[in-house]
Amino acid sequence: MSTSPADIAVLGAGPAGLAAAVAASQAGARVVLLDAGQRVGGQYWRHRDGDTGAGHHHWRELQRLRAAAPEFLGGRQVWHVEPGFTLHTNEGEVHARTLIVATGAYDRQLPFPGWTLPGVFTAGGAQALLKGQGVTAGRRVVVAGTGPFLLPVAAGLAEAGAHVVAVCEAGSPAGFARRPPLGKLAEGAGYVRTLLKHRIPYRIRTTVVAAHGTGSVQGATIASLDADWNIVGTREVECDAIAVGYGFTPQLEIPLQLGCETRLDVDGSLVANADDQQRASVPGVYLAGEVCGVGGAPLSLVEGELAGLHAAFATVGAVPDDARVARLLRKRRQARAFARLLHETHPVRPGWRTWLSEDTQLCRCEEVTVGRVRESIVDLGATDARSVKLLARPGMGMCQGRVCGFATSCLVAAERGRAHTAQDLLAMAARPIANPVPLGTLSETHPTPTLEGS
Repeated sequence: MSTSPADIAVLGAGPAGLAAAVAASQAGARVVLLDAGQRVGGQYWRHRDGDTGAGHHHWRELQRLRAAAPEFLGGRQVWHVEPGFTLHTNEGEVHARTLIVATGAYDRQLPFPGWTLPGVFTAGGAQALLKGQGVTAGRRVVVAGTGPFLLPVAAGLAEAGAHVVAVCEAGSPAGFARRPPLGKLAEGAGYVRTLLKHRIPYRIRTTVVAAHGTGSVQGATIASLDADWNIVGTREVECDAIAVGYGFTPQLEIPLQLGCETRLDVDGSLVANADDQQRASVPGVYLAGEVCGVGGAPLSLVEGELAGLHAAFATVGAVPDDARVARLLRKRRQARAFARLLHETHPVRPGWRTWLSEDTQLCRCEEVTVGRVRESIVDLGATDARSVKLLARPGMGMCQGRVCGFATSCLVAAERGRAHTAQDLLAMAARPIANPVPLGTLSETHPTPTLEGS
């Protein structure tokens, strides 16, 4: 059996990766699809055996893509990619002529006093626990942060039997009222019906600014906020879990390893640059989904399909369907317009820094406090996120800055009297090893997986 390289390797089996793999495979390319999870679907379609699609959106699309998916290597954590392309995974090496990166995004977090207590979850973590295991994050849950993602999290928890104390939206959805996204109205109305059914209050200009408890969460401080998120009033509520989310951070480890160009997106995140054909700045690399800008599943599906078609054309000479590509480009323009509206409606405002005390942990892995970061700037002369990282060690622990990188970059820039830049975020995002791996894995030699049909 041959162990020759695949024509195309696709990293990530969420909406973008699945769409890319199916499009490229159906165009005639030999495709291998890899994901750290054991099932296709990614975080968006995380599910258990026997799931019928209840509580999921676009479930029929998952079923269609899953049925047409090419060779799938589940449980593969890709920790390094060499140009050419050699993919190093926890189960050996995979070789491919072309690479499509669709690694998605993870929850963007803002720290607050008590956020390291057991019982404080990311909003995505609470949803993943529910979708993947059928377990609610707690019995009395406060859902807080900003953005429409709070609604499905709260609705899912309530339908599963949790008492959702409140949905606390730090901003305001008024931007959607001025320019209603027609395709999203029915989805939003469904969440509103669920909140009304369970009598869950939805409060704008409020959020959780502190968690309390001995050993685990027993309560939260909910603050009323002004337009810049400065605190104007507080009250205490009892709860045993808090689910918090302030948007998403694109997962850029692999594009950065390969030297792909990046930029600062509308939502303040670092994203990788992709051209009209979803090509990265590095030859042979294509990007799809959240890595080139957070915009939701519909945008990811379109970008993934475009990336798969163009990659197949460039790699194996597949004949492009001009009408299909033109239709996809129209859909992409519409989806990107919604993504921009989303980010403009739910920005992260600067007042969140006023919630912090000097002893609030900024980096939970290394237990670096806000005060320690400020000392590195005032007393030791640090001028940017990279120098703060070297002097105070935020981002040097197990997660390598995935959790604290955005907040650290923003806090350091603000202490220096300026807005954060792409370079600030890059200092906390570049990692030579994309995922934590045992040292033994680095020294082991694995056989190269053989592709079906080779």
